[in-house]
Amino acid sequence: MADPIPPRATFPPGFLFGAATAAYQVEGTRFGGCGPSHWDTFAATPGNVVRAEDGATACDHYHRWPEDLDLAARAHMDAWRFSTNWSRVMPDGMTVNPEGLDFYDRLVDGMLVRGLKPFLTLYHWDLPATLADLGGWRNRDTCARFADFAEIVTRRIGDRIAATATINEPWCVAWLSHFLGAHAPGLRDIRAAARAMHHILLAHGMAMERLRGLGQRDLGIVLNFDRAVPASDAPADLDAAARQDAIFNRWFIEAITKGAYPAEALEGLAPHLPQGWQNDMTVIRQPLDWLGVNYYTRHIHAAAPGPWPATREVEGPLPKTQMGWEIHPEGLEHFLTRLARDHVGNLPVYVTENGMALAEPLDDSTRTAFVAAHLRATQRAIAAGANVQGFFYWSMLDNYEWAEGYEKRFGLVHVDFETLARTPKASYHALAQALAHN
Repeated sequence: MADPIPPRATFPPGFLFGAATAAYQVEGTRFGGCGPSHWDTFAATPGNVVRAEDGATACDHYHRWPEDLDLAARAHMDAWRFSTNWSRVMPDGMTVNPEGLDFYDRLVDGMLVRGLKPFLTLYHWDLPATLADLGGWRNRDTCARFADFAEIVTRRIGDRIAATATINEPWCVAWLSHFLGAHAPGLRDIRAAARAMHHILLAHGMAMERLRGLGQRDLGIVLNFDRAVPASDAPADLDAAARQDAIFNRWFIEAITKGAYPAEALEGLAPHLPQGWQNDMTVIRQPLDWLGVNYYTRHIHAAAPGPWPATREVEGPLPKTQMGWEIHPEGLEHFLTRLARDHVGNLPVYVTENGMALAEPLDDSTRTAFVAAHLRATQRAIAAGANVQGFFYWSMLDNYEWAEGYEKRFGLVHVDFETLARTPKASYHALAQALAHN
């Protein structure tokens, strides 16, 4: 029998529980006048995505959102995290599609009717193809276009939003996509990566300024963290892990909270950053109202020959998810306490994503144990002084898992991608029981 999920009553009063989704992964881009994004282009290129699958239909959340929100309400959830598809709202990145805004209007009202607090993420990776043609996140102008998009969305639905995040996982937007080439636009270019690493933060800062000017409150950003563990105590391996920690975990939070980039990352990226990048740090360093923390796993790093960053990953010994990621709940506790200590103090923090891919269709007791272990890690961080105010499981639905297509299943709810039928899994029922007021 799986470890029981800690009941709601064991968390602080007012602690929010919810599930997370992302527009491109669930909505279906062939509906409602949505324009093409660089993910459509990436998926159409042979070899990039499992079976060349894309988000054209996804889970058809565009039409089935009432059923999906009902599932959250029946699980006694308090909040629903969602994103707006830039290509749906502005198909060319600049011109408003009224049908797109109408959809998000209906969606937010649907959350409120069901007692779900809307947690909005403005950008979850779906860059309009027209802007990608102009260089995407390599192009500084994209930052201004993003601020325009943020304003358009906020003017329409901002009055009903509980919390707004500008960007989801800038490391994935920039490094994974421009240096490692694993996500759209699929580049492996250090100059492109350095510029994207900077411009995605500048876009965040410009949007924060714009939204504060509109009087919008409860503004934040969602960062992902991945524990960097040295393969040994050898100095070279310790340095390798420190470099990866600087690139993945410190670059974004230190820019936002300290107005500086870590030296271990600048060592490789500084020559490729835009000229005068230092002048942007004041804009990037906007005060946050809250921080979203996405956490899934750890990686073990060793020194490697070759150019910077001169590291390689070493396979770890822990049990792994369907993604091949080690199950390491202690890493979530590590980051929540580290962020409180080193970066954000008593700022409200939400675990905005945590979950596992699992091939088991409905009897997913392994997932139930995963959720239980990570919620207990969250409780330990709270006991140590971290101001964690909520936890969102990733994801409510099996969905389009980016370069993994529809093969990797993170959902509490099983989706049959032929019929689109939703079937709650055992983990869904276990979480619902834990969240019932008792």
